[in-house]
Amino acid sequence: MCVGIRQSLEKFRVLEGALRPALVLIANDQEWSARSIESVLAPQGFAILRAFTGQQAIDRALSARPDLMLLDAQLPDIHGFDVCRRLRESPAIGHAVPIIITTAGPSGRQQRLEASRAGAWDFLGQPLDAELMLARVEAFIQATDVMRRSREEALVEEETGLYTARGLTRRLREVMADATRRHQPLACVVFLPEAVGGETPSGETLTGLGAALRRVGRESDVLARLSQDAFVVVAPCTGEAGARRLAERLAGALTDDLSSLGIRLRTGFTAVEDASAAPLDEQELLARASGRARGGNGNGSHH
Repeated sequence: MCVGIRQSLEKFRVLEGALRPALVLIANDQEWSARSIESVLAPQGFAILRAFTGQQAIDRALSARPDLMLLDAQLPDIHGFDVCRRLRESPAIGHAVPIIITTAGPSGRQQRLEASRAGAWDFLGQPLDAELMLARVEAFIQATDVMRRSREEALVEEETGLYTARGLTRRLREVMADATRRHQPLACVVFLPEAVGGETPSGETLTGLGAALRRVGRESDVLARLSQDAFVVVAPCTGEAGARRLAERLAGALTDDLSSLGIRLRTGFTAVEDASAAPLDEQELLARASGRARGGNGNGSHH
């Protein structure tokens, strides 16, 4: 692949099977300054999202999940350093998203130290060197691509301790093989969280639920996050009656967490009494439980 095409593709991300441009959030209430930054990045293929206050930057970062953020230090309501700290404290953003702080004010050693302590990847004074800024943005986004691929290939989520979809596939194959060999029952319970008001739960809320599920689950169970908004419990030596009790027990143990997070659970399960006699593979087991959780075939409930 020629260099020009490769560099163009580096500005895109795979989202739900399709390419989308890398999204950069620019938080700056000075129109001329924000437009100058946008005029450098947009022609290079980056998508731009604007924010004009610190609180707006926080809200839009949490909802849009940009690939990189450029925060002005002198935002009208919250200082850029404090915005950066708050975003770093959020599990939805954490420390993996590059944040560059820009300033029209002092940009000496003390300010650079404070920006670094707030969690910024870089601190740039104005007037901005457009070529340097573009080089930093491209380098940082390429670095996050490496981290993203590593997370996708990981078997366990760092934030929750749950198996990832990749890890679940591998572990479930082992569990099903063991149950088949021993002629034992096997159950699969799927939890689909939804906000009480009908909205989609935030990434931070879902991460909190995953951590809570890990805390109340049994050591013998396989606990996983099948997708962004679907959690799975695979229970060895558990038939249909046991699966129902397990779903109710876990939902009951999570009552306080569900209330504090403002969500409820749609639950579905499937079970086989003898894995050796059931014509199911791991994908079919997950699909049946997920379908029932979504209300397609009974054995689903709300908690």
